[in-house]
Amino acid sequence: QVHVAESGGGLVRAGGSLRLSCATPGRTFGTYGVDWFRQAPGHEREWLIGITWRGTNIAVAESVKGRFTISKDSAESTVYLQVDNLKVEDPAVYYCALDRGAGTYYWGQGTQVTVTS
Repeated sequence: QVHVAESGGGLVRAGGSLRLSCATPGRTFGTYGVDWFRQAPGHEREWLIGITWRGTNIAVAESVKGRFTISKDSAESTVYLQVDNLKVEDPAVYYCALDRGAGTYYWGQGTQVTVTS
């Protein structure tokens, strides 16, 4: 198993921004792609955005395109999810997941994002 740790969630007003972080303590991401998901109460888990292990290919869900940005630091020890212009539909637990291929992931525990008006 690989331990995945998210951080950076919090309480943000609508229209505000935050940056979530994802790391695998004790190691780099290696050759794993990294994806972000979210799950709001009463809703299914939703895929948001992902980046390949080399950082050369990024895919974004249409629902967050233009507002959510994924990136890696230079040491490839942290992946960031920049969330801009938060909206009322954005509150959820946000999860980082390492893509193992074949539809399987190593999951983090999630970080809560709350949006207020």
